[in-house]
Amino acid sequence: MIPLEDIAGTAKAGTLYGIGVGPGDARYLTLRAAALVRSVDVLAYFAKKGRQGNARKIVSGLVDDTRRELKFVYPVTDEIPAEHPDYQTQIAAFYRETADAIERELKSGHSVGLLAEGDPFFYGSFMHMWRRLDAIVPVEVVPGVTGMSGCWTRANAPITWGDDILTVVPGTLDEASLAQRLASSDAAVIMKIGRNLAKVRRAVDIAGLSERAIYVERGTMEDERILPLSQCDDIEGTYFAMVIIPGQGRRL
Repeated sequence: MIPLEDIAGTAKAGTLYGIGVGPGDARYLTLRAAALVRSVDVLAYFAKKGRQGNARKIVSGLVDDTRRELKFVYPVTDEIPAEHPDYQTQIAAFYRETADAIERELKSGHSVGLLAEGDPFFYGSFMHMWRRLDAIVPVEVVPGVTGMSGCWTRANAPITWGDDILTVVPGTLDEASLAQRLASSDAAVIMKIGRNLAKVRRAVDIAGLSERAIYVERGTMEDERILPLSQCDDIEGTYFAMVIIPGQGRRL
């Protein structure tokens, strides 16, 4: 049997790895991601106050007690709207401090693996580190299975057929903008549901897409929940939720 490290490689000193850990089920990690989680000098990840961090939870079975870890705790998450000046000030300062801490590790010769839920370049905090560090230190981005891919697969809902065009929109948009973009879409994924579920449901209804819309919460995870969006009357919505609207294009 060929060792995993021989297939996927190991970490290099002084290099930052943005490691996509997939949608939630650890079995969806790529070989490269799994090998780096086990070989980097420092395993880093973001987390909400009082939480382990979902990305760290996903890889828990690959991490032993000897691994050095850096946990970066967000000063604020959804307590303040993202467009509020206080949110932007606090998060921007947090990202600067985090990038500085990672740079110190790299300049000391350590390899750092920064975990990212889904794919690092898709709505991920890793991108803010990449923007600050890519020009000054070696960086490798390891793609991962996106959350939306995991969700439409678990919902058994092929998302695009034939020439369907897929639109990905954040649920943080205002209701009118959401409805307008959805109405002109063949297929859609609505990210960042959280506390926006009621607004999203109204926008989907206005766009005339309620019959096709599927609510997926914590897709691929142990406590996953999947049901028609029209049946979400008593659901508040969570950060790890999205709405998928499969296309109806050419089927041969």
